[in-house]
Amino acid sequence: MRLRAIMASAVSLGVFGGCDVGGGEDWFARQGPTPATAPARSPIARGPTAAPAGLAGGAELPTEPALADYLRYAALHDRNQGLEAAFNRWRAAVARVPQVKALPDPRFTYRYFIEQVETRVGAQRQSFGLSQTFPWFGKLAVRGDAAAAAARAEHQRYQARKLALFHDVKRAYYEYYYLAQAISVTEENVRLLKLLEGVARARYRADAGSHPDVIRAQVELGKLDDRLRALRELRGPITARLNAAMNRPIGAPLPWPKAVPPRPVAVTEGRLLAWLAEGNPELRAMDAEIARDEQRLALARKEYYPDITVGVDYIDTATTVGAAHPGDDGKDPVVATVSVNLPVWRDRLDAGVREARHRHLAALHEKAQKANALAADLKMALYRFRDADRKLALYRDILLPKARESFKVTRAAYRAGTAGFTDLIDAQRILLEFDLAAERALADRAGHLARLEMLVGREIPSENGTSSPDKPTTK
Repeated sequence: MRLRAIMASAVSLGVFGGCDVGGGEDWFARQGPTPATAPARSPIARGPTAAPAGLAGGAELPTEPALADYLRYAALHDRNQGLEAAFNRWRAAVARVPQVKALPDPRFTYRYFIEQVETRVGAQRQSFGLSQTFPWFGKLAVRGDAAAAAARAEHQRYQARKLALFHDVKRAYYEYYYLAQAISVTEENVRLLKLLEGVARARYRADAGSHPDVIRAQVELGKLDDRLRALRELRGPITARLNAAMNRPIGAPLPWPKAVPPRPVAVTEGRLLAWLAEGNPELRAMDAEIARDEQRLALARKEYYPDITVGVDYIDTATTVGAAHPGDDGKDPVVATVSVNLPVWRDRLDAGVREARHRHLAALHEKAQKANALAADLKMALYRFRDADRKLALYRDILLPKARESFKVTRAAYRAGTAGFTDLIDAQRILLEFDLAAERALADRAGHLARLEMLVGREIPSENGTSSPDKPTTK
């Protein structure tokens, strides 16, 4: 339950990398009394233990949710993108550690003599034995280290699932934001075009304009009406996508998102690649798997050494038959035993070492291949982020002001009779396309930044060196 509150706090603070899981027994010692009790419960299952700020008991979104509220809601509700399954795989791996580190079960042996063995002190009737096997020195520790490394790998895969969930929520949120802006911009242009169509009608009635101008305005208005209708119908699928990412009913209503201000970030390719190598949870999971395979290789080499079994037997002996009884008549003997297995089948042992070595080499190569693939994905995501950032600056700072000025000038010229209605419609269409392109670039920039943060496993700081908690502000 404590893990759940920690995760909710991490989401609210914008933490992306998650906590590190140390090596071997020390990490499990920090988790609680025994590895089997930690983690005790999923941090995303069956509602929060403590309601985070902004959520009514952790069950519903606030009236005007921000992106951080969506992320918190998604993290606190199970079955999102396999997050619950990933957590339980981690929990199962942690519970495996005390199992492999424990001694084998002691063995109790009972023997009944079908034909009693006559001895000087009496007939032996039955025996009871108790024995315990002790693996060779270091075997249990190596098994525990291998299981701990496997648990660290599952923990990192859980972190990767969590980051993927946050990324999906962010992308859906940004698409929903763009849809809201596209509808708003298109509605404004519809109102503007209706005014222009009215002006064209008035000029035509006054013989100051032509009928084709009216037809042209009506055609453009019909096209904008169709675009606006399509955008409004897209709200259902977009909200369904966002609700699905948060494990809400896909038909649940969602308010329009708040503004998404472009966050300036200090990012270089070299720094991102370094963060990728040290913080990507998939690579860290592979590092843990490599450590696990190293321990398994060491364990395979220890199989050449025998295990030791010690025990004690108690034999039930009857008294002698006859008049003369020895002084130790009917005495029950106690026998101590020591035995070892003989690892003489070298072919089997050599094959086990070869198998462990090849699995270790395979894990090394798989990590190298995955690192290259992730580096390529990061480079592409960085290119797309920079391209969207460039387009946003281009449209917002250069093209949109020029398009607005061009529309004002063309409208004034049309009123003065020095420009045609076609020129006015073209200026209005360009203004609409540039406005939509600026909003598209803003949403794409935010989405590509979210993908970069998912790849590097951490939040990319702003240019001033501080972190931003992914909470949009009102424009």
